[in-house]
Amino acid sequence: MEEKSFICTACPMGCKLIVRMEGDEVIKVLGHRCKRGETYGRQEAIAPQRMIASTVRVVGGLHPLLPVYTKGSIPKRRISDVLAAIRAVEVNAPVKATQVIIPNVIGTGVDVIASRDMPEVRDGN
Repeated sequence: MEEKSFICTACPMGCKLIVRMEGDEVIKVLGHRCKRGETYGRQEAIAPQRMIASTVRVVGGLHPLLPVYTKGSIPKRRISDVLAAIRAVEVNAPVKATQVIIPNVIGTGVDVIASRDMPEVRDGN
């Protein structure tokens, strides 16, 4: 039997989890103080997921970069692929908060969306 240790981030309590596994199967999750902790421990042990926050380049905007984030979590092993896809994008201002910047990023089923409005700035105005 193998044991994996995690700090739960599903809620503010930060429980210290121990996940007991046999092969690829979770046998028991210990240390959680809420149901979300058990779910988090199982997910983290088998297929960890993460949200990503980053920036994309903006043409004609008030600022040169626009903050973006993934609308849902993606497999941890795909983070570098998602970041590469985000780095390759350049958007034109104006942009509205929650506007989809990259739909279905790298086939994950998760959209990358704008975190804020980005107004357009025109020369001479």
